[in-house]
Amino acid sequence: MKIAIVGAGYVGLVTGACLADFGHEITCVDSDASRVAALQRGEIPIYEPGLKELVASNEAAGRLVFSGDLAVAADAEVVFLAVGTPSRRGDGHADLTHVHAAARALAQHLSGFTVVAIKSTVPVGTGDAVAAIIAEANPAADFVVVSNPEFLREGAAIEDFKRPDRVVVGLEDERGRAPMAEVYRPLYLNQAPILFTGRRSAELTKYASNAFLAMKVTFINEMADLCEAAGGNVQDVARGLGLDKRIGSKFLNAGPGYGGSCFPKDTQALVRIGEEFGAPMRLVETTVAINEARRGAMADKIIAACDGSVAGKTIAMLGLTFKPNTDDMREAPSIAIIGALQAAGAEIVAHDPEGMAAAQGLLPDVAMAAGPYEAAAGADALVLMTEWNAFRSLDLARLKASMRGDVIVDLRNIYRHEEMERHGFRYDSVGRPVAGMVGAE
Repeated sequence: MKIAIVGAGYVGLVTGACLADFGHEITCVDSDASRVAALQRGEIPIYEPGLKELVASNEAAGRLVFSGDLAVAADAEVVFLAVGTPSRRGDGHADLTHVHAAARALAQHLSGFTVVAIKSTVPVGTGDAVAAIIAEANPAADFVVVSNPEFLREGAAIEDFKRPDRVVVGLEDERGRAPMAEVYRPLYLNQAPILFTGRRSAELTKYASNAFLAMKVTFINEMADLCEAAGGNVQDVARGLGLDKRIGSKFLNAGPGYGGSCFPKDTQALVRIGEEFGAPMRLVETTVAINEARRGAMADKIIAACDGSVAGKTIAMLGLTFKPNTDDMREAPSIAIIGALQAAGAEIVAHDPEGMAAAQGLLPDVAMAAGPYEAAAGADALVLMTEWNAFRSLDLARLKASMRGDVIVDLRNIYRHEEMERHGFRYDSVGRPVAGMVGAE
């Protein structure tokens, strides 16, 4: 099939590369001329494992091209809208400026019957609005609008696209069913279910999925607080929960709270959608509030581990991105936690395998180190913020020798108390009892 994708950001680029790898003819269109030029040179603007190689191989095969001219969509059978929908400043609603602009611009180039598939995360009713915009801009256009939300995890996006748990397609016109089934026909070999729903149901499914996962993260974080107070071990509790097939083990890792490009904005947007329709999302509202408060609680935890004060002390921060295998710093917990520590008088030295370039603009007063041991050199305390593989097997003897202090705060529960204490560290983690308490390791 000939497919055009409007927007060559994270979602558009992953979608385009994967669909090209399925054998479709893909043109990714972006209004940012510098981004298009970089992609044409083989430069990938984001870090996603395997994406650079996938783009290069499909460009070489002639199945994937990049353009700044939306006219290339004229002969496409399906056009995906994959532009950004950030939180609108001030009220948390999804900002649909780019979606509406893309629909209006696309309308002028539609030729023959076309399926316009909204891949962007958008509030319920957006499909109706996009259909109205296109019809007004080009009354002669023959098209249908469908909702096809993405469910990609940063760091595992290619695997998620090629082996999805499900593909959701929302439509109001049955003419959109066969083209969308053909887009995803290669997935039939993997027996991935394709769920056809109404358009508004598909739009809500995306928000419901992310909000539920955000609530799951927040729930285990609250359980971690209870475990610390009561002498339990949150990892044992999480295992006990996760073995129940009705619950499952994913997203039950206690830590500093969720971040990234999806959970924060999508939970806020769902709260606003609920308000708009008079159906309050009270669980989601509480989830948002708890997650925002958790960053301050984690900063307090670090300060408490440093004998109640970080004034004049150097804190080494290992990891800055909101999760490993991405360079995404959007809503990363590290930003607020570092800000609180700096406000309390600490100097921060940090290392992240992929996120330091993006972090420098957000954290200009943080010194960036070439590696974990360079970050730890002379530090009074060390904080494990992101569970990158590079931080899972640190040479603890070397770390201890390079640090001035002996405090390690592990916000991802990578290590065990006993091994840290054996190397002379004062160690604190999340939701696990300290040595000497009932239930301690």
